[in-house]
Amino acid sequence: MIAIIDYDAGNIKSVEKAVKFLGFDCVTTRDKDVIDSADKLILPGVGAFGDAMEKLNSFGLVDVIKSNVEKNKPLLGICLGMQILFEEGDESPGVMGLGLLGGKIKRLPEKEGFKIPHMGWNSIDINPEKSLFKGIPNNTYVYFVHSYYLDATDKSQVAATAEYTTTIDASVQHNNIFGCQFHPEKSGDLGLQILKNYCEG
Repeated sequence: MIAIIDYDAGNIKSVEKAVKFLGFDCVTTRDKDVIDSADKLILPGVGAFGDAMEKLNSFGLVDVIKSNVEKNKPLLGICLGMQILFEEGDESPGVMGLGLLGGKIKRLPEKEGFKIPHMGWNSIDINPEKSLFKGIPNNTYVYFVHSYYLDATDKSQVAATAEYTTTIDASVQHNNIFGCQFHPEKSGDLGLQILKNYCEG
């Protein structure tokens, strides 16, 4: 069973719908016992870094997430859910993320001819050694909506990058921790395949 962590963030329902469409048993919950009993976790989200951490703390979910990750349970963060796996972000100075991986969430730099937020389809350069992208062709187009991006400390943990106004660390995979800045649940058949790779893996 896959637990989708509910902390009142946007986009949780579309992730649940995609996981169920793929045929996996899942539940959207903030119940500690349900999360502890799940086989895998997904942390979706659209919104602001500071708000997300405030809600995770207020629902008592920070320690639940960390303890499950320490037990080697797989965790996939999507969009904002990936960003808060890291230490800190420019959007909310002084607010600490979950700190499960090393890196900073930075604001996309301005560049002539490019709009921020980065919204729409963009190709990704895939690390073929990462299981999240098994069967996914390089330069596949996926769907992004974000104004902030990951600059990972350890580039060996980066599973895919994208180019917009800078090089974006668009996906990460390290041991049992996975993340996608883009939305696999909104990225067509190949996006669903990425989600399936996580759920099956």
